[in-house]
Amino acid sequence: MESYTERNDYDRSKLIKAALEVLPRSYAPYSHFNVGAAVLMDNGEMYTGVNIENAAYSATICAERTAIFKAIAADKNAKIVALAVVGGKDYTVTDYCVPCGICRQVMREFAEPDHMQVIVAKSVTDYKAMSLAELLPMSFGPNMLG
Repeated sequence: MESYTERNDYDRSKLIKAALEVLPRSYAPYSHFNVGAAVLMDNGEMYTGVNIENAAYSATICAERTAIFKAIAADKNAKIVALAVVGGKDYTVTDYCVPCGICRQVMREFAEPDHMQVIVAKSVTDYKAMSLAELLPMSFGPNMLG
């Protein structure tokens, strides 16, 4: 059976819509920059996440990592096919919200860079899609450790 990665036929609008729908659950009382994410795994499951801030800033977690960690907790062998991310000040999406460096590295841990799509969106119809390899060139991954 072909994976979603090989077929590349998943519904981008469904992934973006899920990220937009979860955005109001974001907890960002300090930065007021709210982020929602949705990740599609190669087993067909989709998981969402939001950023969750903490008064001790280092304890904060991004939406992308929240969604990815939920997915891996459900099936540690699944690989990421695509991830959509939306965000903006006070829950208002006005520009593309790209994943931070830490999130990009976490994506690399659970995806094949050339086969994973990262979608940054303003809306279901206004988005940019790129491979993780484009977003994180010359990446360091699990294959380098053994």
